[in-house]
Amino acid sequence: MTATTAPRSRGSLFASLVRALGIASLAVWIGGCSTPMNVRDDAVYQSYGSAANRPANKPVRSISSFSDSLMCMDRLFREAQVPTTLITSKWIPDYSNRVPVATKEMIVTALSQMSRTSNAFRYVDYEVDIARQDTVQNLTAILLGINQMQLQRPALYVSGGVAFVDQNVLNNRFNVGTSASRLETGYSQNKNATIIGLELHLGDFRTRTLIPGLDSANEVVIGTGGQGLDLAGRISTYGWNFNVGRDYTQGSGAAIRTLVELAMIELAGKWARVPYWQCLTLDQAHPDFQRQLRDWYDEGDVGIRHGLIRQSLISHGYLGPDKANVPLNDPDFRAALARFQADQGMVVTGSIDFPTYERALRSFVGLGEDGKLVRIGWTPTTASPILASTVEPSSTGKGIQVYGSAAPAPLKLELRIENPKPDKSVFESGEQIFASATVSRASYMYCYFAESLGNVLRLLPNPSRPTSAVPANQMVRIPDWMAPNPGFVLDAGVPGTETLTCFASVEDPASRLPAPLVEPGLQPLPGFNGMHSIREAFHKAFDGRGYVEQTLQWEVRPRRAQAADASPQPKS
Repeated sequence: MTATTAPRSRGSLFASLVRALGIASLAVWIGGCSTPMNVRDDAVYQSYGSAANRPANKPVRSISSFSDSLMCMDRLFREAQVPTTLITSKWIPDYSNRVPVATKEMIVTALSQMSRTSNAFRYVDYEVDIARQDTVQNLTAILLGINQMQLQRPALYVSGGVAFVDQNVLNNRFNVGTSASRLETGYSQNKNATIIGLELHLGDFRTRTLIPGLDSANEVVIGTGGQGLDLAGRISTYGWNFNVGRDYTQGSGAAIRTLVELAMIELAGKWARVPYWQCLTLDQAHPDFQRQLRDWYDEGDVGIRHGLIRQSLISHGYLGPDKANVPLNDPDFRAALARFQADQGMVVTGSIDFPTYERALRSFVGLGEDGKLVRIGWTPTTASPILASTVEPSSTGKGIQVYGSAAPAPLKLELRIENPKPDKSVFESGEQIFASATVSRASYMYCYFAESLGNVLRLLPNPSRPTSAVPANQMVRIPDWMAPNPGFVLDAGVPGTETLTCFASVEDPASRLPAPLVEPGLQPLPGFNGMHSIREAFHKAFDGRGYVEQTLQWEVRPRRAQAADASPQPKS
């Protein structure tokens, strides 16, 4: 009798509990419906939304494995004096429909990074597909129709597409489990490999034919993997379960960017007939480069990490050798770090994070004999006794001595003639002259022009470009021939020798120079005759150090048709 009544009482108790919960839920629901929610009662809670929707991490610049290679190509084009080529691109489709990325925009970015100082390529932004035309495109079509705008025809165009995405080419799975009356366990592990292929070609825009040999076909492998653990058990009549997993997925967007940059380096190098492979042998293009630096960043001591950053800034000339032990909150250190980040094309924060660590130490990492990345390049110095006694383990398990370098890299200024002619040292009277200046670090630059008769004018800064601050590794055009109103035009004047000299320093020289040298430009400077007088003024203002200069000279000859009679004045 007891055995038959016990289950019945447990069932009655369970049924009563269910009915009680149902009645309570119904009461809450009726109460909620009869009393509408007041938005103002939640105003305080909602006020947190404007702060909660902010990202938790600071933005970082998209720096890929071939960022240094693109800058190397820019220098290669400039050294080879590759003329400017107009280029455009077709829409780059993804025939697999599995990689929804903006491949065409990545091509534009790669071409831009290869043309910062060389001006090797200029992209013609014109979309012929009506479905993809935007407001600027529509306005362009209107201006073209009424002859108010001239569209330059490109010489080259990029064609191609994401050829294939082979998913799960390799698939490794492992599952194991146990089962008992009170406990069940399970473990699973899987690894997958997917291959993405990109094919790009260069075509002749005039004939719409693809140029034989100017093609690129590369592949990259991305992987996914995961581990999982399941536990389930029973205590009396009650059960419990536990699940934990760990997964990773390599993004397809970064893979496509790597393929695009590699392809554009190949295509541009083949087109310009320059040894582009020299820019692809950098250790920074190693797939494990950033991963290894991230491990060193996470595993290393914070004090050693910050010391390495300081020594890197000293070795690159952003800090003086006496600042080896300056604290991180020092204004000079934060300003130096901000200048370094700006010169490297990073988001300027003035604080140390992994992207800054990676850019600062990339010159001091190389490949060992075993093909693995090792720390190299730090020469012994007494500037930092903390670093001199630091020994860190390498990937091979052997200790590697790490030191700081106290040899600052000097500020570099490059000044050159940009006229597309074989002999750039001789001009005829009245012929326009185009020059450019590039600095290796963000600095302040003043440029002066001396006529054949000795009159001196300041070309930069001037009323149309009043600031003397110039960014690093970006060509400053003299005059700015790409601007519709350049501010002045530089013409060769009377026969003789003309001189163009630029001065650059990391400190603004305006407060040091004599008043005539900092007054509005494009006017003859009173009291100065010949470029030697300008050099003497800068030498005296800086006490012979703290700035760099470079000079260009050319000979002006009479025009072949008639003798020149005009003085060389920049035309405003």
